[in-house]
Amino acid sequence: MRVIGYLVIGIFFGIIMFKSEAASWFRIYEMFQFQAFHMYGIIGSALVIGVLGIQLIKKNKTKDIHGEEIKFEPKNKSFSRYMYGGIIFGLGWALAGACPGPIYTLIGAGYVSVIILFLAALLRTFIYGVLREITSLI
Repeated sequence: MRVIGYLVIGIFFGIIMFKSEAASWFRIYEMFQFQAFHMYGIIGSALVIGVLGIQLIKKNKTKDIHGEEIKFEPKNKSFSRYMYGGIIFGLGWALAGACPGPIYTLIGAGYVSVIILFLAALLRTFIYGVLREITSLI
């Protein structure tokens, strides 16, 4: 039954992404050309809502579905790690015209060519997992 709830939420989120043009290649292009505020507004709103949500979870000691308190572990502080990762992610986003979230929305909207992008994203994720395992052994 829980899967149906996730499916409904996902479909609703996809509709919002599509209707707000957050999955539009043209809007993403405008953002990377600094020609429009549209995408920055969406990303900024999501950031503010996320920060407020996390603060509420911490303040209220919210519990997960299993009744355990939600805890946030501190991340490793490394400038180069996040800088290189952000650059690679941004370049991929700019070249493909979609970050991972809108890929599903675009497929659902009927853009069949995005399936190639989806498969490439899966391949990149697999390669990252393999490389991460190899580098952790060194």
